[in-house]
Amino acid sequence: MASATGRFRRYLEDELEECRSEDVARRVDEPDALEVTVGRDRVAAELDVLSALANETRYALVRALVAAEGELCVCELHAVVDVSESGLSHALSTLVEAGLADDRKDGRWKKYRATNRAVALVTVLEGSVSVDA
Repeated sequence: MASATGRFRRYLEDELEECRSEDVARRVDEPDALEVTVGRDRVAAELDVLSALANETRYALVRALVAAEGELCVCELHAVVDVSESGLSHALSTLVEAGLADDRKDGRWKKYRATNRAVALVTVLEGSVSVDA
């Protein structure tokens, strides 16, 4: 951090040209304030969610759950992706742990539903990506 602060201080001195040392000191403290605002725990939690989506199988499952607008049985989800049963189970477990899906037991069947977080993320991604036809 010390070398980054030194480099940042040199940048500010170049950019601000004739400035008071108080101005430089205030600006040097701004990144630390941003780091506190963002928070390491929050970043780690968000990375867990993004990591869960960064896999073709898991993302396809999330998209299917969001599109369903309700619960889907594991057998329905298995038809959506071409993976083994254990691969499907692992993918769904990862999505539940990341807060992208909820699960519940219904007799002998396990059902999954997209969470509000999953719906929000898919909605944002749908609006940010253009697919050429």
